[in-house]
Amino acid sequence: MVQRILFVRAVNVGGAALPMGEFRKLLEGLGGTAVRTYIASGNAILDIDGDPDEFDRQVEKAITERFGYRREVMSRTVDELRAALAAHPFEVVDERFSYVSFLLSEPTPASVLAAADVPTGDDRWQVIGRELHLRYAAGAGRAALNQESLTKRLGVPATARNLRTVRALVELAASADGRA
Repeated sequence: MVQRILFVRAVNVGGAALPMGEFRKLLEGLGGTAVRTYIASGNAILDIDGDPDEFDRQVEKAITERFGYRREVMSRTVDELRAALAAHPFEVVDERFSYVSFLLSEPTPASVLAAADVPTGDDRWQVIGRELHLRYAAGAGRAALNQESLTKRLGVPATARNLRTVRALVELAASADGRA
């Protein structure tokens, strides 16, 4: 069994409802164990057998079949989340203004170069491996940087969580694993 932190892109916004109780049952039905969800934005901590990418694709298919919409699923280990937090390249003034956007795969150097044309204002972004790090000067709600345009240029699906949420998921995963 391998512990994973799973992220579903863009749920419980814009009509894509994903009730967390039903989401837990869906994950258990696919073989996930010790399933816990965190806030109603498509975050789960669970143990799985087998290939994580294959499991993520199974979750995508099950969400489509059960709820009628398609959403990408990305997952990481708790150590990968810790590394993403440690690698965050920007000064953190407020954890709610700084994000890690989990990418489905690593973007090509050419797509990162193409994304450099996206206007940012005082906002900042940087790709590090399979993570897109973001810092919004005035918060995501008043951002000059359009993350959808940015990820479209990067050519890979992504889902963002602020540093406060990522840190909370690390703590929950570590306590579930007995490593509090």
